[in-house]
Amino acid sequence: MYNPKSSIATEFIDDAEIQESLKYAKENKSNKELIDSIIAKAKEMKGITHREAAVLLECDLEEENKQIEELAREIKQRFYGNRIVMFAPLYLSNYCVNGCTYCPYHHSNKHIRRKKLTQEEIKQEVIALQDMGHKRLALEAGEDPVNNPIEYILESIETIYSIKHKNGAIRRVNVNIAATTVENYRKLRDAGIGTYILFQETYNKESYEKLHPTGPKHDYAYHTEAMDRAMEGGIDDVGLGVLFGLDTYLYELVGIIMHAEHLEAKFGVGPHTISVPRICPADDIDPDNFSNAISDEIFEKIVAVIRIAVPYTGMIVSTRESQETRRKVLDLGISQISGGSRTSVGGYVEEEPEEENSAQFDLSDRRTLDEVVNWLLELGYIPSFCTACYREGRTGDRFMKLLKSGQIVNCCQPNALMTLKEYLEDYASEDTKKKGEAVIQRELEVITNPVVKEKATEYIENIHEGKRDFRF
Repeated sequence: MYNPKSSIATEFIDDAEIQESLKYAKENKSNKELIDSIIAKAKEMKGITHREAAVLLECDLEEENKQIEELAREIKQRFYGNRIVMFAPLYLSNYCVNGCTYCPYHHSNKHIRRKKLTQEEIKQEVIALQDMGHKRLALEAGEDPVNNPIEYILESIETIYSIKHKNGAIRRVNVNIAATTVENYRKLRDAGIGTYILFQETYNKESYEKLHPTGPKHDYAYHTEAMDRAMEGGIDDVGLGVLFGLDTYLYELVGIIMHAEHLEAKFGVGPHTISVPRICPADDIDPDNFSNAISDEIFEKIVAVIRIAVPYTGMIVSTRESQETRRKVLDLGISQISGGSRTSVGGYVEEEPEEENSAQFDLSDRRTLDEVVNWLLELGYIPSFCTACYREGRTGDRFMKLLKSGQIVNCCQPNALMTLKEYLEDYASEDTKKKGEAVIQRELEVITNPVVKEKATEYIENIHEGKRDFRF
């Protein structure tokens, strides 16, 4: 029986409730009166239910679909403005004991090169990332209790935070590792991580178990209940995600919104981020073998509907997607993107030779970080390297309260501009610097609070004079 407050996976992600929602959505995809009422509710910018979101995704009315797209843009602008947070993944190890059928790290793949970074190699990779201008990393590792124990992850986090190179420093480490225990989540919290990220892959239990035939990840309940254990362990910023293409996109949309509703109902705070990757080519993985792959048009609508359903949650799109696709979804809801990424184990110091391929998936957007920053500036966005909220304790419900009240803009806007200024001074090409300086001057004028504006202007001048790491 569906119960969003339950701690049991099959009760807060209830298949019968999802099936009823899918049926309801299909029956009402042309119900103008109902769809208009859902859009009217969504305009309050307080979110909509999983069932209402399903109706919007199924909607086949041209005018209403235009309204859905426009509303997504309004909500994105209201809560996140034109700031786009930048990050990069760092793959520590591709050793894995699981048998996931969609991932080249699966245990039975005998020809992929298995690699694991030493602490010295991690140091060199981090210096290379700092020299690009990155301040925020997402740590990635396969599940292997022998090769990748929690002690290795914790030591790696300590190494990353310890490295100060020229004006570079990684100020925030997010962690994407396999579901683990409350005790281990406490250790990750004490290590100072930002967000704990775990992709559900698919919310359909039957599909999930087929796609994960062997290994600890086969346990649907243990995996799906991981965010509850993370929060019990004191990590109050968690990131959800599904891999679109494994099951039907409508099932996954309903499932991920139900998961967000569950976290809100049980802990009083929903997910900090939602990621929306699509299955793509990787070593021995062919997307054509998965019949639920989705078109660009459907992908864009999914982003818009998630933005409407969970207005306060950050949304992430990776370099799996092409430059053109990323451009389209930026104003529909995406607030974080990666840049200059490598999905191999290492690869930032020196690009991995093709014959040593250890990548988890192929990249569609292979531009450098500076090229991505330049592109964002041309589009009118503010590339942000801000990590202030985490270091100021504005996490979990404290962050969400500020966001929902609209007060967060007094922190986010100036922090974005100051971290952009740091990037321009230390790492940018001349063309990027010229465009960035123009954006900073333009955006300073948009700040309405005179005290914040004056202080931000002062800090930006101090950055030009060589000082670093100012934050509101």
